[in-house]
Amino acid sequence: MNFLLTTVLAASLGLAAAGGALAHAETKHAGPTESPRLEQKPWGIAAPPKAAQRTVVLRMSDKMRFTPDRIQVRQGETLRIVVHNDGRLMHEFVLGTRAELDAHAALMVKFPTMAHDEPYMAHVEPGKKGEIVWHFNQAGEFEFACLIAGHYQAGMVGKVSVSALVK
Repeated sequence: MNFLLTTVLAASLGLAAAGGALAHAETKHAGPTESPRLEQKPWGIAAPPKAAQRTVVLRMSDKMRFTPDRIQVRQGETLRIVVHNDGRLMHEFVLGTRAELDAHAALMVKFPTMAHDEPYMAHVEPGKKGEIVWHFNQAGEFEFACLIAGHYQAGMVGKVSVSALVK
């Protein structure tokens, strides 16, 4: 088992044992006016709201789908991604690689009340909207998903295609 997965599992078990784990709906997440934590990921890095060059609007439904389910981005572009939850269930938008999303989804099945707050995630209550601002500085194919237990497994996923800079 890799070090990161082992660390996450140990932390999750510790939180659950202490009774300190919170459900997604109960966690406080950074709002669009707060400074995001800047940590380079394979799919890019968080950016402040004022850096957004374009806004993309996605809708989430209880049919376990995103609309649209594909986003086209140019490498170096910063997007404000606004997600509307049109359903009656809690949903979320999480950016990542397939491997990262698979690992996180498996943890969410085992620990559905796992608390976390990352700038590449937006947890959205029914009838509400959330947003993230993300700088896509890495070219490639990435994904987004709802990782609430059962939603990912039901196909609540989408793709982000980041085209490389032409030199």
